[in-house]
Amino acid sequence: MDYPVFLTGLVTAPRGVGTMAAMFIVGRLMNRLDHRLIILAGLLMTVASLWQMTGFSLQMGMAPVITSGLLQGFGLGCTFVPLNTLALSNLPRHIMTQGTALRSLMRNLGGSIGISIFETLLIQNTQIVHSRLVEHLRPDNPLAQAPFLAAPFSLSNPSGIAALNVEVTRQASMVAYIDVFTFMMIIVVAMIPVLLVVRPPRRTRAPSIAVGARGLRAG
Repeated sequence: MDYPVFLTGLVTAPRGVGTMAAMFIVGRLMNRLDHRLIILAGLLMTVASLWQMTGFSLQMGMAPVITSGLLQGFGLGCTFVPLNTLALSNLPRHIMTQGTALRSLMRNLGGSIGISIFETLLIQNTQIVHSRLVEHLRPDNPLAQAPFLAAPFSLSNPSGIAALNVEVTRQASMVAYIDVFTFMMIIVVAMIPVLLVVRPPRRTRAPSIAVGARGLRAG
């Protein structure tokens, strides 16, 4: 969308703001609600944001990017802390360090693999959609002539062809991004049923007042 770098940072910053706000709120709710319910709420908000992102277009303003980013950041923030607790709470203390390191390793590996897969899909889909759009840009197509094909686009001079190729690439990239957002939404939806097999964290029982009182009387 040809945003300058500074404006791009401002538009995408709400995702981080949403994550930070969610972590503050989740920290207060974890002792009151089931961790799996918090994760479910976060996943549902993530699905809603991805569904909104599937409606992106090159004619939109900044508002859809800001609102979807804020919602997605808040949703993901609701999953981070409960997931860490669920993953590590039932581990014996003598392997807690190894478990924490293994979880961090798997999270980094999963993120790297996921980014690689989505980047591959993005590039592949961009090329496929670009080739299909170009099929209709030929001299015998009346819709590819003036007045339908206005300046600076043209099929008769090099500058017009170059400008047309840039626009086709933009349109193909937008379609490819929408396809990736849809795939991500399907993955998140498919992960929701997994919560049914997640065990709740083991609750540590604090020393009771009665036990302390008996100890004092015994002394």
